[in-house]
Order: sequence, then structure tokens, then C-alpha cells
Amino acid sequence: MRKIKEVLRLRFELGLGQRAIARACSIGQSTVHEYLKRAAAAKVPWPLPEGWDQERVEKALFGEHRFTEQFPERVRPDFPTLHAQLQQHRHLTLQLAWEEYRQVHPEGYGYSRFCELYGRWRRKQDVVLRQEHQPGEKGFVDWAGATIPVHDPVSGEIRQAPLFVMVLGASSYTYAEATRDQQLTAWLSAHMHAFEYFRGVPRLLVPDNPRTGVSRACRYDPDLNPTYQEFAMHYGVGVVPARPYRPRDKAKVEVGVQIVERWIIAALRHQKFFRLEDLNRAIRELLERLNQRPFRKREGSRASVFASLERSALRSLPAERFDMSQWSRARVNIDYHIAFDGNFYSVPYTLVQELMEVRATPTTVEIFHRGQRVASHLRGRGRGQVLTEKEHRPKSHQAHLEWTPSRMAHWAEQIGPNTAQLFARILAEKPHPEMGYRSCLGIIRLAEQYSAARMEAAADRALLTGACRYQSVKSILKNSLDQQPLTASPSLPPPPAHDNIRGAEYFE
Repeated sequence: MRKIKEVLRLRFELGLGQRAIARACSIGQSTVHEYLKRAAAAKVPWPLPEGWDQERVEKALFGEHRFTEQFPERVRPDFPTLHAQLQQHRHLTLQLAWEEYRQVHPEGYGYSRFCELYGRWRRKQDVVLRQEHQPGEKGFVDWAGATIPVHDPVSGEIRQAPLFVMVLGASSYTYAEATRDQQLTAWLSAHMHAFEYFRGVPRLLVPDNPRTGVSRACRYDPDLNPTYQEFAMHYGVGVVPARPYRPRDKAKVEVGVQIVERWIIAALRHQKFFRLEDLNRAIRELLERLNQRPFRKREGSRASVFASLERSALRSLPAERFDMSQWSRARVNIDYHIAFDGNFYSVPYTLVQELMEVRATPTTVEIFHRGQRVASHLRGRGRGQVLTEKEHRPKSHQAHLEWTPSRMAHWAEQIGPNTAQLFARILAEKPHPEMGYRSCLGIIRLAEQYSAARMEAAADRALLTGACRYQSVKSILKNSLDQQPLTASPSLPPPPAHDNIRGAEYFE
């Protein structure tokens, strides 16, 4: 369902054509046409009205019918592996390779079709598409393979800083930045810095398939990281990941990375950096020289082509920077809390054991269930904190927590002084007052069955006998001992006279 919303967004916000939308969403052009036709027929507005969830959009376009996934009729052979084996083993034949293929896939292709497909695949291996890039259309993104060492001035530890590279398609105008790591925060921050360096935003981004950008890499249907998707929506760009193991899809940035490694990383090999800020300052100086460097086979430079051709074609930057967020998943525990970043956040108790999506910013934590936000909390600082909304608890839990020591004492005073003294003694005898809550709550429940006079009499007997426990009070009331007079314990008789009993005089 995420694909339908993305098709509508790319069409009505960015004005992309069906072919560009199909590539951006990694779906067929006929599917894009079908979505748009059904949206027009159903008069689905954009932006979607508030409250339209995923099921509402699907129902508006397809009614109660669900589209089914089509699977290929045959399993295609792994021709690259087969080709490599044929080159390594000169005695291997296509006949033997086909028989091995049919052993694994009995319903696979016949021998003639197998040979035909292999020959067609082999003839096309050296064909390369010459890509024509429109101004402001694409920005190609990748990490450089080489890193730059950053030395800790105190411990002397060396940390390898990866290099982020973005290249614009039409002008080859290049941006590079060293980061602390290749995690999501560094990935998105480098994107934002690149857009600010270009003073504009291209219409499409073509990254590789890093985990920070693509949750599930697939040649036909990749899934973007939710945070990266939200970042793209904030800046109004589409993301078209390159096919896995197809570097030619982003040849522009592959060449850009090679140039950056030669003219920036190699140029800094004699310098020693102790801070990432100093390293990026040096990179920025070399980056300006790289962009100003004249082309060898045509007029101008990257900077001049960017200024004359591509600068005006870029989309404007939004008024505010992207609010950095992090998406993750968590399952609700039996105490209707999820664990995130060392702290615990509540959700409605009816969602126990459900899988949640968590969107965290530096200040807030939002929790979603099937696309609907069900809870929002201020982000906890430190570890081990429990953040709970009262409305998320069941009614029974809310009622239990409302019985504080002060409220229990007030209730006991309304029954009588003996009950109040009994409660005070129960709470005082425990190492922690909360350990006596259950006994007091149990006595409160007994008051629903017995009168206040009997409760007072039972409390008086419990205090005199030292049986200040719920079970003792319950037994007194159950056996009607509260209605019997209290008798003083008989005094012990004096000890008999005996020679071995020395008496008090002996100790004087």
C-alpha cells in the first residue's frame, strides 16, 4: 500500500511522468497507469484527507478486491555463475549444465530454450546504455571505498572516517564530506549538507543499497528505510535505488568517487587530522579546486556547467531542515510498554504482543500500529526510565494505582480510629510502605461485606493481639471474634519455692 501513496505523491507533487514514477517505485509502468486511472475514477484527492489510512486508500481504488502477486512460470538459470564455470572448466558443456539445472528445478526450461536464453544473455553482456541526464534531474549518491584516518589527540587511537559523495547528473558537480560512521544519522546529515552546498535539490536521488537507505534490497521491488523515505518526502525528491550489483546504474557517482579518491584522499595523505571538523575543512578546500578544474575533452568545468546549466534547474530548499528521526520496530510487552533505547514507553493495553513501528526524534518518541499513531512521548534521557500515560492502563490498574498511602489513611479514618491505627501500623511495620498496600486493600475490600462497627471491633482486637495482617482481620470477622468480649490474659502464678531458685537478692 506504500507504493500507491508514493505513486500519487510523485505524480501530483513532483509532476513526474509514468515512466519516471515506475522507475522510482520499482514497479511496472502499466501498474502506475492502473493506479492513476483508478485514482482519477475514484476522485481520490491529493494530498489525502486527514484520517485516510492505508486501508481507506486501497478500498477507494480497488474496493474489497486485493491485487495478487504474479510469480514467474519458470526459474531462470543463474547465467553469470554458469558463464564463470564454463570459463574455468573447459570440459564443462551446456548439456551437463542443463541437466544439473533440471535436477534442482524439474519444472525448469527445456534444453533448447536453456541454450537460447544463455546465448541471448551472453550477447548482451557488453552492451552499455549511454545515459542522458537532464539538468536538475538526478543526484547520484555513494560512499567512497577508501577512508581517511582521524587521530584521537588523547589516546592516540586512529578512527577511519568514511567519505560521502554526491554527484549531480548533468554537470558532474561534486560534493564530498567525511563522517564519523556510515549510520543513518551520518547518511542523512551528509545529504542535507550536500543539498545546502548545491543550494538546491534534484528531483531524483540514485543511491546504492546501503542499510541506511534501503531496508530490503531487491532488483525489482526495493523497500526504502522509513526514515529515508520520510527525508525524501520532506525535501520533495524521489529515490530510485540502483539495482543490486549493478554499478553502471550509478556510473556517474562511481566515476565521481574515483576522482574524489584521487584528488582529495590522495592529496591529504601527508596530513594528520585530530578532529573531523578540521578534516572536512581541508576537504572543502580541495573540493572547490576539483569543481573548478577544467574538463579535458570539453569546454568549461564542473562549476561553470553547474552555474550555467544546472543551478537554476534544481528545486528550492525547504524552509526548515529535516527533523532527524529514527525508525525501528518493537513488540509490546505484557505490561503494555515497548523497550526503545534503554527506556520503556507505554501504549494502549489492548495492543499487548502487537508489533509496533517506532519513530524517534531527538525530543519525541512516536509509536505507530498499522500506520496509525497510537502513542506519543517525550524522549527519555538516560536509561531505565518508564514513561506511562494514565489512559493506556486498564481501568483496574488505574483504580489500583489511585490507592496511595494518604488515600488509604483517609479511608481508614472514616471507618474509625481503630482502623486508622491498624493501617498506620501495617504500613509502618514493612520495610517499605508499598509492601503493605495489599493488606490494606484487602481490608478495604472486607469493608464491603461488614459494617463499620464490626470493622472497628476487628481492628481493635487485631491491635491488641498484634495480629496486624489481612488474613488475621479476615479470620476475626469470619469467625465473629469481633463480637466476643476481649478477656485479659491470665497472669502467671508465682514460681514455687526451691533451693535452686536464687531470687533477686542473690544479684544485689
